[in-house]
Amino acid sequence: MDKEHVLDHLRAAKSAHIKWVEKAKLLINGVDVQKDAIPIDSTECKFGQWFYSDGQKLNALTNNPLECMEKVERLHFELHDMYLNIFNIYFNKPKQGFFSKMFGNKKDNISMYEIQQAREYFDKMAAVSKDLLEEINRLERRLLATSEDIIKALI
Repeated sequence: MDKEHVLDHLRAAKSAHIKWVEKAKLLINGVDVQKDAIPIDSTECKFGQWFYSDGQKLNALTNNPLECMEKVERLHFELHDMYLNIFNIYFNKPKQGFFSKMFGNKKDNISMYEIQQAREYFDKMAAVSKDLLEEINRLERRLLATSEDIIKALI
């Protein structure tokens, strides 16, 4: 795999992360988002899949300190932990009766307090996401500064 492919994969993972956060934002803004559209597990989202496969190869870059990848992983875990709180508000509610399911909206049984909590969790998520994107951008700059030969030798 050449340098351009590595960069393309990194950028695709970054884009997938941004879309994941946007789906969480849609959910708390009242858009009907499917339960499985926003993976809870940090290894199931597209960014996590990249990070735990191709992304791990970037640990070998000499200009990429191990702390960088550890920070990316920590921020990514933190993000998913925060999203779990939102998920529980919207999807782990007590079972509805038959008629509520037929005629009601699943979001109808979410209180204003819970909506406010979800928004607060999302605000924290957005801050962590910003930090994660900064780390991903640093990683991208390191890749750009690395020669093609070194990348081919490592990957």
